[in-house]
Amino acid sequence: MTARNSFHTQVEIAWDQTRSLLCVGLDPRLDLLPAPFEKDRDSVLEFCKTIVDATSGSACAYKPNHAFYAALGLEDELADLVEYIHNRYQDIPVILDAKRGDIDSTAEHYAIEAFDRYDVDAVTVNPFLGWDTVEPFLAWEDRGIFVLCRTSNKGSAWLQTQPDIDPIYEQIAERVDALNNPNVGLVVGATNLEELREIRDYAPDTLLLIPGVGIQGAKAEDVLETGCADDGREVLINVSRGIIHQDESAEYLDSVTAKAQEYASQMMIDAE
Repeated sequence: MTARNSFHTQVEIAWDQTRSLLCVGLDPRLDLLPAPFEKDRDSVLEFCKTIVDATSGSACAYKPNHAFYAALGLEDELADLVEYIHNRYQDIPVILDAKRGDIDSTAEHYAIEAFDRYDVDAVTVNPFLGWDTVEPFLAWEDRGIFVLCRTSNKGSAWLQTQPDIDPIYEQIAERVDALNNPNVGLVVGATNLEELREIRDYAPDTLLLIPGVGIQGAKAEDVLETGCADDGREVLINVSRGIIHQDESAEYLDSVTAKAQEYASQMMIDAE
């Protein structure tokens, strides 16, 4: 097997090729599949492949969410999708959004699942059981991990912004920054801009995976102003439903391509 570049190097190559910070989320919903497809599980893999083909000129990364496949018993199809992207678009990394977090050998097996079974380039992990839930993933030195830090969902504040102590998201950001490992990033929602700004201060050079733009209401321009590192990069801005499920007509491919290009144009990297 040919050795792959480290995850961060893959991301840098993708940035240079697309000049965009757009990460396309591949979260298929049966009820929203467009007219050319039957709204059933047998259509999901082919639908996702067409989305990839339609957005490959705009995306610097893809992020399939494990739950959308596992709920339908499509784990093998998810592995096939990752293989399809790797074979056809070798310079676009794939991030598995699985939010794995457990202890001891269980975490080791979650790492094997992500990096052996699915062969993804990076995975999201949950540190809330303790840092030993993260460490097994670090053994894969060429792969990336994104540690949940400050998430975009409305109910996250009760835990992540607890009063009377330094907020948990700050502690996680400092811990990841101290690793000084470019393959280890943070998940930080775009829906909390002031906290995004604080996290960037705590982790000035850390790669951030940022959901929340599009359907959740955040704007790409605000993320660029608030979340980028000094070099204008070090963010992957994820858009899922706002690209792949905004058109159910027979002409969906044209609209998917156009919407991806629109988002990519809002997330352009300045030419050096």
